[in-house]
Amino acid sequence: MARHFLDVDGARTLPTPGLVAVDQAVEHLLDTAAMGVVHGPAGLGKSYAVEQALARHPATAVSWVEFPSRPTMRLVAAAMFTDLTRLDAGRRSRFALTDELIEALSRGPRVIVVDEAQRLNKDCIEFLRYLHDDRRTRFALLLVGGDDAWTVLSREPMLRSRIYRRVALDPLSGREVCDLLGALHPIYDNVDRELLLLVDDNVGHGNLRHWAAFTRSAVALCASTGRDRLDEEIARNVFAVHGAGVAV
Repeated sequence: MARHFLDVDGARTLPTPGLVAVDQAVEHLLDTAAMGVVHGPAGLGKSYAVEQALARHPATAVSWVEFPSRPTMRLVAAAMFTDLTRLDAGRRSRFALTDELIEALSRGPRVIVVDEAQRLNKDCIEFLRYLHDDRRTRFALLLVGGDDAWTVLSREPMLRSRIYRRVALDPLSGREVCDLLGALHPIYDNVDRELLLLVDDNVGHGNLRHWAAFTRSAVALCASTGRDRLDEEIARNVFAVHGAGVAV
């Protein structure tokens, strides 16, 4: 099960537009063993949404890999080999690793998730495409990355033309904040829209990670003052803690 940022006790999963779109995209990718991209600014819940969507498919094997900036093809091959087989790549060459990867990727339903995909260079993107296109393999490939991931990935026509589903996440709008964030945690139950917008204007900015950080601090302050829900005094004191305002 996916974890909320900062493990905020009592936090609920919200049906944001991004979460719903990612869930649908993952469903389609698994059905077709196709390629997809989920991208957007940091803190919008990309990884959380992907984890939630994959949790609905427990019969599908999941490999979640991440590489340092500008990795080599051999490093990508070795990391994927280790994740898939639980064996040390040792001194195997990239070509030997590729053969073993193709063998591993020919067995059963599987999805490969590459996180921080904007770090990939042209050679590594081509290597992933090669694995996916091999007639012996059948797996879904989901590339997840930050704000500039699509800029990096779309430069490669051979990859771009194979993307079956693409989800671009954006910060929540003011209306979405009012419609959704009141259900994030019990401290927001029955809190008016104006207060939610005040929090969003000062620290949230439509970003779920920012809201999680605010909520963690607000929950602690509510508990220490014997309150069970957010009010403006609590909010403004949390703003001060987060460097976004002056305490009451």
